Amino acid sequence: MNATVVVILALSLGTYAFRLVGPVLHGRVEIPARVQELASAGAVVLLAALLATGALTENGGFAGWARPAGVLVAGVLAWRRAPFAVVVLAAAAVTAALRAVGVG
Repeated sequence: MNATVVVILALSLGTYAFRLVGPVLHGRVEIPARVQELASAGAVVLLAALLATGALTENGGFAGWARPAGVLVAGVLAWRRAPFAVVVLAAAAVTAALRAVGVG
């Protein structure tokens, strides 16, 4: 067995163990309200950071203005509760249109 297979198996077992911990410990461990609030806030911060890095960077540099504009349009439409397909198509259309007219 090569090292890649061993690493994949170890990661899959670790993932399964994390998924199993929730149902096994449900009702046995009481998580304080403050920890739950911090976990929720942390999840929002991580998602915002992922959005920012995905929207603003490409190959270690600035991605140009077309992509952030498309993400902004998607964010506004999602906030206004537009259907998912409309959000995706509008973001793609705005990004493509800006790139077609030469906006990086």
